[in-house]
Amino acid sequence: MATAVNRIVKGYLLKHGFSVASDDTYNHIEEWLDWYQNDVEKFHKYCVYNGVVMTKQERYKLGMSKTVSEDWANLLLNEKVAIHAGKYDARLTEILRANNFQTRANQLLELSFALGTGAFVEYKNADGDVVIDYIRADMIYPLTWDNGDVTECAFGTPKVMDGKKVIYVQIHRFGRGEGENEDEYYIENRYIDQESGKETDAPEDIVEIVSTKSVEPLFQLVTPNICNNIDLDSPLGISIYANALDEVKGCDLIYDSYMNEFVLGRKRIMVPLSQAKRQMEADGVTNPVFDPNDTVYYILPEDRSGENKLTEVDMTIRASDHELGIQRALDLLSFKCGMGAGRYKFEQGGVKTATEVISDKSDLYQNRQKHCIIISAAIINMIRAVSFLDQGGAVDATVDFDDSIIEDSNTIIDKNIKLVGAGLRSKVAAIMEINKCSEDEALEELERIREDGQVTGQDIDWTATEDDEDELDTTDDPPEEDEDADDPEGDDGKSDE
Repeated sequence: MATAVNRIVKGYLLKHGFSVASDDTYNHIEEWLDWYQNDVEKFHKYCVYNGVVMTKQERYKLGMSKTVSEDWANLLLNEKVAIHAGKYDARLTEILRANNFQTRANQLLELSFALGTGAFVEYKNADGDVVIDYIRADMIYPLTWDNGDVTECAFGTPKVMDGKKVIYVQIHRFGRGEGENEDEYYIENRYIDQESGKETDAPEDIVEIVSTKSVEPLFQLVTPNICNNIDLDSPLGISIYANALDEVKGCDLIYDSYMNEFVLGRKRIMVPLSQAKRQMEADGVTNPVFDPNDTVYYILPEDRSGENKLTEVDMTIRASDHELGIQRALDLLSFKCGMGAGRYKFEQGGVKTATEVISDKSDLYQNRQKHCIIISAAIINMIRAVSFLDQGGAVDATVDFDDSIIEDSNTIIDKNIKLVGAGLRSKVAAIMEINKCSEDEALEELERIREDGQVTGQDIDWTATEDDEDELDTTDDPPEEDEDADDPEGDDGKSDE
């Protein structure tokens, strides 16, 4: 069910005339969070009967929900992703570094794939610095949306202010009030008391309503690029493992059985009931002879003759069967989460991620490219918002994702050499792909190469190998070494000794 904070915020928004998304998706966010935190009370806690009483047990866990979310975040937004904004690059790098973007954006993407939705939110603080907030799904409340595109949104964050629990609600909306521009975004800053659910006074340095002067939103939602089949009309996304919870359970069930093979594979002792009866101590307190939580012992009722004896049971560990079962469960989970079978390997008692270069025909590649569409759009719009807040005008940017998992750099270089040599690609386009840069940067690089005398700009042989480099003539003036060449019609026919 939705949390208390969620109900308070939604109630406040509805009271003030805003529309909010239905509870269907919110009701599942808490469940996805439990699986992400690897602690699902109704599944990971269970009981085992030992012949007399039920003993409480905790299931061993692989924790694949978090692993899958981490994996997707690393595939999409890692240290090799490059953001280019032309002449604004230097300033943009400074702002992103101040907001710890490289680390926090990867973490936001991990949470977005685990909980279904995440958001970048941009604003200026009291010192005039541009700030980027990273908001997870349970704090996001879409207000208006069209065709899945959220145009107005609220964000509710639990805080402690003066020792009192409050909820800070930031509302991004178009102008509605008297004197407000209907095509301009305004930000409302509200504080709600968690106990009473009523609005409380904001801190003195907080402006309640801020005019952004922006016609574009200063927030961007991030979701996995898969359809929300829980609520088809909801603008919120769903967890990457929302439809793979049975497979996640399967991984934990088999792993728990695998670990118990070693826990219970030791000698077990069958104990007659007469030897397990409680003994009365002098003070009247009873204690069991055997610890009921000790799974080594199993208590058997006596037969009619009462001649039961302690019996050892030595079980053979079925390690290979369990390892095969875990691998099958991992393959199913990987497939259901869009990574194709074979993404994870169970080796040496742990889960390892495949690191080989993937095919551009594989499920993983195709789904990754699909997710890149949403991630790229969110980052580009975030850069526009950051640049607007920083300098008053939006700057266009490009995002180059890490393609090393698809083909390595040597393959890219070889491909471009062949295409340029065959006249099927320009040198500028080749430099752009090899260096992952913009067209302006590629032109600058090509000009530097020309100035270094490595490229004439007219007759470069892009198919030349290292053995042919000495034969290339790329300078305007003939080299002095030509005097050593055999020339029967030379001026004096003499060689230089």
